[in-house]
Amino acid sequence: MNEHDYAVIMAGGSGTRLWPLSRQNRPKQMLRLIGEDSLFQVAVKRLEGLFPPERICVVTVAQQVAELQAQCPAIPAENFILEPMPRGTASVVGLAAVALQQRDPQAVMVILTADHFIRNVTLFHFLLRAAVRAAQDGHLVTLGIEPTFPATGYGYIQTGENLGRYFGLDVLRALRFKEKPDEQQAQALLKSGDHAWNSGMFVWKAGRVLEELALHMPDLTAHLKTIAKAWATPQRTQVIDDAWPQLKNISIDYGIMEYASDVAVIPAAGLGWDDVGSWDALFDVLPADVQGNILSGGQHIGIDTHDSLVYIDRPQRLVVTLGVKDLVVVDTGDVLLVCHKDQAQKVRQVVEQLKRTNPEYL
Repeated sequence: MNEHDYAVIMAGGSGTRLWPLSRQNRPKQMLRLIGEDSLFQVAVKRLEGLFPPERICVVTVAQQVAELQAQCPAIPAENFILEPMPRGTASVVGLAAVALQQRDPQAVMVILTADHFIRNVTLFHFLLRAAVRAAQDGHLVTLGIEPTFPATGYGYIQTGENLGRYFGLDVLRALRFKEKPDEQQAQALLKSGDHAWNSGMFVWKAGRVLEELALHMPDLTAHLKTIAKAWATPQRTQVIDDAWPQLKNISIDYGIMEYASDVAVIPAAGLGWDDVGSWDALFDVLPADVQGNILSGGQHIGIDTHDSLVYIDRPQRLVVTLGVKDLVVVDTGDVLLVCHKDQAQKVRQVVEQLKRTNPEYL
């Protein structure tokens, strides 16, 4: 990587699918789910050897910035870019692009998230180097994960012809983006052989993505231009605060990637990637015992218990399971969640209901 290449970590989400452990005052990126480090710390350490701390930027919300800075103090305070409130990844990308263009008109952005698990870090570095080179040639680049089962929790990308090779890696044209499919659609996409999971990792020039935002999201672009004019002034924070409530909550996939020209996919087979965004995802990340059970925290007695995850957020708390299989059990002291692991994605629905009825549990 050179001095014009920057990593941007999106770390402002609330992690609703990891409720009740993930809460408003303790979102998922701050949790230590897969070791002694938080998901955010893991994401930063994964960049060692690629980006120095001064070229790692973090987009988050004001309520979370102090804890994130404490977890990774090597990242300069000015590299934390604050949203007043979450407004989807399109706003995150736009705000980060404005910040980097003000800093470096030649900036290339590597957009990453704080909740990914990647086993093969060496390959990850190799893929990002290739993606940056492709982005320098004007492509909007994403990493496409080789699908291993008909997942309904991920978006898909249909791949087309080869656009070239960078560092020996094929770069393919992205023909279309498909948001999270139902079970039947997922089966068909897997069988087709020409679809990849959308990793949510993107690489592009800051100026290039701002051009696409101008074409497809003119309302957001109008606010971003106002913010850019105020960036070097004392009014910057107030201008952002005034603009943000007016923005639509939309992802970068819906906002531009479905319509943009010259979108490229680098297949990332063998990356060992998982999106640690829901309880069922942890079955692919955390080690299990001989019965296929995963225990984290607290005390557990399991009799005739198989292929289940038991997460206890109190060291002296005892949870007993008898004659169960394929369960997720999460005990945080004030909340007990029990669900079949193939229903774990529906935790988000519970959170939506609690917003209306019992917000004190969020």
